Amino acid sequence: MIEITTFATGSKGNCYHITDGHTPLLLEAGIRFKDIQRKLNFQTRGIKGCLITHEHKDHCGGLSEVLKGGIDCYLSPGTKQALGIEHHRLKAIENKKQFQIGTWTILPFDVQHDVSEPFGFLLANTAGDKLLFATDTYYIKYKFNGLTHLMVECNYSQKILDENIESGRTPKILRNRLMQSHFSLENMKEFLKANDLSKLQEIWLLHLSDSNSNEELFRQEVAELTGKMIYIP
Repeated sequence: MIEITTFATGSKGNCYHITDGHTPLLLEAGIRFKDIQRKLNFQTRGIKGCLITHEHKDHCGGLSEVLKGGIDCYLSPGTKQALGIEHHRLKAIENKKQFQIGTWTILPFDVQHDVSEPFGFLLANTAGDKLLFATDTYYIKYKFNGLTHLMVECNYSQKILDENIESGRTPKILRNRLMQSHFSLENMKEFLKANDLSKLQEIWLLHLSDSNSNEELFRQEVAELTGKMIYIP
């Protein structure tokens, strides 16, 4: 059974803790390691690894501290180069090449964001659970079978964004960047329609925009589409 805990989500920082009861992992290191330690009552020695999607500070701002804390961190070669950090616990992993961390088999895959080499991750454990983690992407070109848990960005609604631009609440200059780097509610729903959700137990909607989203609307529309349990941290 997979347990998911959100330590931080959004533009100010992202960090999630997952475990299958055997191998605890961190997804992202966008907050200070001291804050991660506090969230875990300073029981961090059991964490077996940390997966980093890309080099933006809200996803890796605490990376150096996490490395110093003795946790192996995994990221793409492009992200590693962009960060310019060398450390024996920093592991560059290849796109679409599986690797193991404890009871997890992890498949990195390319996503669409305005950075060097961003990744999403498909994590499968020995109990048959499959967790998909994808954030900061405007599109996911792959299809997945047998997912049991989905952690996916749902940053903004196209309708809300257009209304905010028309009213002047959101600058027009931000429109193209959002549309070319973040997952909208509309695109995320198309992704759900294209994938096998027959075994899916729960959906976590991540990284909602402060001004261009509506939590209750997003929860309602995704629940109506999928009939699954929806969490919005």
